[in-house]
Amino acid sequence: MTEIDFAQLGTYERYKLMASLIVPRPIALVTTLGADGTINAAPFSMFNMMGEDPPVVMLSVNKLQDAAQKDTVTNILRDKEFVVHIADEAMAAAMHRCGDRLAPHESELDHTGLTATPSQSVRPPRIVQAPVAFECVLHETLETASRYVFIGRVQWLAVRDGLVDTEKWRVRLQEFFPVGRFGASFYINCRERFAIEAGEGLAAAQSGVGSTAIDEM
Repeated sequence: MTEIDFAQLGTYERYKLMASLIVPRPIALVTTLGADGTINAAPFSMFNMMGEDPPVVMLSVNKLQDAAQKDTVTNILRDKEFVVHIADEAMAAAMHRCGDRLAPHESELDHTGLTATPSQSVRPPRIVQAPVAFECVLHETLETASRYVFIGRVQWLAVRDGLVDTEKWRVRLQEFFPVGRFGASFYINCRERFAIEAGEGLAAAQSGVGSTAIDEM
């Protein structure tokens, strides 16, 4: 094994290693509102679910140089509301372009052709093209030397018609194709799926021997 002492590495080296090894990561496409009402949308791959009671998600946003803040940070700290969208293959290119650097008064939705629609429980709007949208209020904020970590409490969930069986409360995973962040500039899809039955080895599962397709969760 190659042994690496993180105490001997710089911040950038630690980032490169962690961001390329802790993969794949789900991507949060986050909408917030500027002070002038401009709709901001930005993608973040340091994101995940943290728990269900209360229902909370985690979003980590890097700090800029000279104590500057990203629009997402400024808006969340001021309004304490945001919407997290899960991007699928159909909107992956637009999601990526939401990461382009724009002036605060320019909306990434106009820049990419994505469409806004009113949310149910928060002021920032949802994105029509996204298959999943979690409307969140700020639950807690953590701050490190390099990042703001926002814990968002989910108030409302909107999903594409047909994606959720609301009698069994199961997601129809055979109809859900989100993209994730891999390493460097790479993304990954989730079309190659396998199940591992009790007592079954990974090799057998990958070859399809004795395994079943994952349709619901």
